[in-house]
Amino acid sequence: MTARPEDPALTLTLDAAIVAVTGSRPKILTVRDNKVGMPALPAGPLGPEDATLELALRRWIHDQAGIAVGYAEQLYTFGDLGRGPAAVRDTRALSVAYLALVREEQPAADAAWIDWYDLLPWEDHREGPPLALEDGVRPALAEWAGDDEQRRNRVTAAFGGEGRWDGIRVLDRYELLYEAGLVAETGPAEEFTSASATGRAMAFDHRRIVATALGRLRGKLTYRPVVFELLADTFTLLMLQHTVEALGGVRLHKQNFRRLVERTHLVEGTGERTPSPAGRPAELFRFRSEVLLERPRPGLGVPYR
Repeated sequence: MTARPEDPALTLTLDAAIVAVTGSRPKILTVRDNKVGMPALPAGPLGPEDATLELALRRWIHDQAGIAVGYAEQLYTFGDLGRGPAAVRDTRALSVAYLALVREEQPAADAAWIDWYDLLPWEDHREGPPLALEDGVRPALAEWAGDDEQRRNRVTAAFGGEGRWDGIRVLDRYELLYEAGLVAETGPAEEFTSASATGRAMAFDHRRIVATALGRLRGKLTYRPVVFELLADTFTLLMLQHTVEALGGVRLHKQNFRRLVERTHLVEGTGERTPSPAGRPAELFRFRSEVLLERPRPGLGVPYR
């Protein structure tokens, strides 16, 4: 088929939402996009020598950020018209986005880790409903919805009501805030700010990609043992719990969580303990890889309120 003169040209990049958890802080790797002066997700081209998209992704992440990616999965293809830099708005910029999980290490000089709750502050409920949600997001959405019943129902479905909160619906919440004009990315690039009441902005639609990645990861916690990609080979049960809480944005009851881990047979003791100058040393555990052969969906089944 011959392209019409008015058809936009196509560009293709591979974008990476690279996630790490250190202590209780979930982080995402960013680079600064010089076109708008905002943090952006690492992105790279598909080279003619690359046999697959994933191999290309791993190659340029290592080359650009100095990080070797372990777990990676294709997330989504983003291609809305006008999503690229303003200088190339006559070009349709396609992005095949990936979610990658790593253990945090020092990246190259032009890359930095950002706490993803700085990007999506309404998603962190570990200390109860965040102020960004109660004092900022909910009132602004209520004003936007007004007496429109359809809008009000969408707000309730995405942001919960009467104590209901579905942690997996991250993308629904971000897209509703975008539609309501409550995030910085809805304005021209020159009006972007480094922070706002609804979180730190990112270049282009990269915060939408981050929201997609967080929702995917939270969902996977319930049926795949992806959390262990973020931990060292051996870990304490408290380290495991803090990592799950960081990803899910909720607090979990310590004894209930330990019973859950025991029931799912995801870990086994190593017979070793952490060195401790005071108090009782904690037992070290490791992931039981055999569980992948024992049942089809070996996840933690973490509930979201």
